[in-house]
Amino acid sequence: MIFRQVLYRDLGCASYLLGDAGEAVVVDPRWDIDAYLEIAAEERLRITHVIDTHEHADHVSGRLRLVAATGATPHRPGASDDPGADVIRAGDELAVGALRVRAMATPGHRPEHLTFAVADVSRGDEPWLVLSGDSLLVGDVARPDLAYEPREGASALHGTLAQLVALGDHVELWPAHVGGSLCGGAGLSHKTSSTVGFERRHNPLLSMDEPAFVDAVTGSLPSRPPNIDRIVALNRRSAGASPQSPDTLTPATLRERLVAGATVLDARTPDMFDTDHLAGAINLPVSSPGVGTRAGWALDPEQPIVVVADDEADAMRLVSSLQAVGFWALEGYCVADPDAWRSAELPVARAGSWDLDQLAEGVRNGAVDLFDVRELSEWATGHVAGSRHVPLNRLRELEADPPAADGRMTAVACAGGVRAAFAASLLRRTGRERVVRVAGGGVGDLGAHGIELTLGA
Repeated sequence: MIFRQVLYRDLGCASYLLGDAGEAVVVDPRWDIDAYLEIAAEERLRITHVIDTHEHADHVSGRLRLVAATGATPHRPGASDDPGADVIRAGDELAVGALRVRAMATPGHRPEHLTFAVADVSRGDEPWLVLSGDSLLVGDVARPDLAYEPREGASALHGTLAQLVALGDHVELWPAHVGGSLCGGAGLSHKTSSTVGFERRHNPLLSMDEPAFVDAVTGSLPSRPPNIDRIVALNRRSAGASPQSPDTLTPATLRERLVAGATVLDARTPDMFDTDHLAGAINLPVSSPGVGTRAGWALDPEQPIVVVADDEADAMRLVSSLQAVGFWALEGYCVADPDAWRSAELPVARAGSWDLDQLAEGVRNGAVDLFDVRELSEWATGHVAGSRHVPLNRLRELEADPPAADGRMTAVACAGGVRAAFAASLLRRTGRERVVRVAGGGVGDLGAHGIELTLGA
């Protein structure tokens, strides 16, 4: 038996390739399918089946792309009345050599959700491991509010977890999401696997009765990302074309895209962006975590986009991250070249930053309109009285936000600096001229600079 976990750290996703006797099954493939093709070639396997555990809400599945590349049979979970020939249902079993992959109905995160119990019959008929999708996670459980009324979903999830626990303590647990995913809660571990027994003993949610469980998992749900419905619709398809890599843009064709209203996403570091960037560009460093999620919070996935990067490799990384969350209207990309932009009479701008000493001085003197773009849990641990809380899920509100009437400097801060750079570039698009990002630290560090922080939400 060959078993490989493939991680997509940008969104906290995990997928799997299982093989035997020259054939392989891929479960929950990510958008970028190269890893599965490489593993299959390395292990001399032919990918014969591609399965999704559910209609993912946080990323576009690579199922159709992998089927197109390999000729494998596709399997998608569907509603009980879905007539699709590619639908896999509870009780169905796939055989690959000595592997048996059996589908179990495990609703709660989504109604169509399936979990796959995997046995190696050369050793025994009982499940050896379970691919739990978005049901039981390491240290947590999946959120129940993306396809249900939250308490209804939580109730269904409670029953699902009882099913999984009944598989036995020895069964290995391999989930579809790990730390960094928006599909879990605060307890979601960055550890990528566990066992049913360890979770039964150490995940407190598994020992709760249904009323307590429902209250616990619905008590502090994070905001619902705005592009979920689009992503689910793309994942529900049985067929359809996928977007191709966008074209390289010359300064002349770049001008055409900008005149037509394309939005520029600049993948460079904040320091490089500040030095020279296309006026109105949004700074979304490709090296930062959660690039796709951040784009989804702030931008319309159907708006035309141009990518700017340090080099072609970084441009393609951002393109893949955007396509993975449903941004398919990518008009092209170019390597950053401010001199060529100026020669082509394209508008080039610069931006500034403050360190923590400058921010502290501005706060003491009342000379700054401070935007804090951390999450609510971070804000509650300490924030500057009078600052404005605009976490990532509310960044779209910035488009209609007027500048301070008294002309104060607008400073944007987070915990470290990357989110601040992203939000500051969005604020400049609203017409604010005096906007700086805070670099080299964040709001939580201001206490060491003489600024008292307020606790609580």
